[in-house]
Amino acid sequence: MNTVAAAIAGARQAIPVAEARLLLGEVLGRNHAWLEAHRDDPLDAAAAERYAALVARRAAGEPVAYLLGRREFYGRDFAVSPAVLIPRPETERLVEVALASVAAVPSPRILDLGTGSGCIAVTLALELPAADVTAIDISEAALTTARENAERLGAKLRCLRSEWLDALAGERFDLIVSNPPYIAIGDRHLFEGDLRFEPAVALACGHDGLDAIRRILAAAPAHLEAGGMLHLEHG
Repeated sequence: MNTVAAAIAGARQAIPVAEARLLLGEVLGRNHAWLEAHRDDPLDAAAAERYAALVARRAAGEPVAYLLGRREFYGRDFAVSPAVLIPRPETERLVEVALASVAAVPSPRILDLGTGSGCIAVTLALELPAADVTAIDISEAALTTARENAERLGAKLRCLRSEWLDALAGERFDLIVSNPPYIAIGDRHLFEGDLRFEPAVALACGHDGLDAIRRILAAAPAHLEAGGMLHLEHG
């Protein structure tokens, strides 16, 4: 008989045990404590088949976040898909810097360029309820994900399809923030680990990885209020 414990033990041959537990918990809709308390419970055929498929995909390198369809960011779960970059813990620092930079502005106008999942824009909107937040992306699929996250988490967000600031003629903001692509096209890291599965357009740009940043730096001054700030993430 295939049990919870046996399924996890089998998966450990291919992936780390923490991931094995996480994926089985996803299949069963249960947390780690439940899995430990029900180690000897039988696993039905349908659950075992779905679990085996997830384990195989993870063993092939597919990111756990895509398998689960979500990733935590700034204490909240954000829906993700292969159409968007997976939110990363280091980007929370960008959010903290952004929050501090408009702390004295009563109702800041904020722009997030290349919003992806919307994790930055949604977080800023939720942390600053009086803010007017706009999220921009060139990908309609990414904007769909950002809108879904905003609606589910209760954030007020304006989402626009645009290549960087092209669709914002005449608009000015107190804060512009972005986690733009900053890896050189063809960089070997793009073919390693999770990066293999993430959207290349969100990761790489130009021969030195700086094309997007150059474009943002050139256009941003015309869209910043007096005293406005621009914050970019760069690895």
